[in-house]
Amino acid sequence: MINLLCQFEKNFCSLSLCLCSNYVSSFSDCDALTAIYSDHWRKNIMVLAKSHRVYSIDLIGYGYSDKPNPRDFFDKPFYTFETWASQLNDFCKDVVKDQAFFICNSIGGLVGLQAAVMEPEICRGMILLNISLRMLHIKKQPWYGRPLIRSFQNLLRNTAAGKLFYKMVATSESVRNILCQCYNDTSQVTEELVEKILQPGLETGAADVFLEFICYSGGPLPEELLPQVKCPVLIAWGDKDPWEPIELGRAYGNFDSVEDFIVLPNVGHCPQVSLYLSLSSACLHTLSYLHTCRCYDQVAIFFPL
Repeated sequence: MINLLCQFEKNFCSLSLCLCSNYVSSFSDCDALTAIYSDHWRKNIMVLAKSHRVYSIDLIGYGYSDKPNPRDFFDKPFYTFETWASQLNDFCKDVVKDQAFFICNSIGGLVGLQAAVMEPEICRGMILLNISLRMLHIKKQPWYGRPLIRSFQNLLRNTAAGKLFYKMVATSESVRNILCQCYNDTSQVTEELVEKILQPGLETGAADVFLEFICYSGGPLPEELLPQVKCPVLIAWGDKDPWEPIELGRAYGNFDSVEDFIVLPNVGHCPQVSLYLSLSSACLHTLSYLHTCRCYDQVAIFFPL
């Protein structure tokens, strides 16, 4: 139950902070930064927009974007990393009209990696912040527990139990408690933030999207995608993350595509909130470094959780 409550914030609330299904851009004649936007990134964007063009998009199914009913696609999963990766790549081609850097947090890291694997000519470099380990993935469960997991997922997805569970977690109190877990600095958890995260989750169709995604225990793992990525990757990790233990994340620093693995002391699951000024500055320095070492420049894209 605790893991599923965490999934509400990681797989729905944070993504639901993205602005509508439109994009927001801050124009400059300098290099471009492109962002998938949520309120978790709003402070970073304000800093980075001073020297870069900053775009933002909302992943389909989250925030105030359209929320197609997953049952309309019959037995073919719709809310997958491949779907969102395709959306991101299409956005870069149709709107940004350029290659891009991706800066991703948590679940967003899987979207960025998948997009870079699917169309490597688009992504020029990537910064991953506390990328999701996907500990609920079916491959990471013991063989004897897999049938039980599938049965529980079917219960949530196909019976009234799922909607009842969603009704329990889609409250101000639950969202506040979840945010206090992932933010090491609980002073960041304001009533305004709680409401901004909660309100999109109360829209029509939001419950169906949430239940569909928490039952999505297949798809790619970071350790499967990192060896396929052609662009340079930098990983940073808050050492107080209660959901994605840094002890497990360190192994990602061993992949050839990863330039460096940086520990962020006393930081939780969302470094872009806790360290928004220093992290924004670090991102600019990192983009400059990646440009120097791999001859890359131009655009960066932010991902929500």
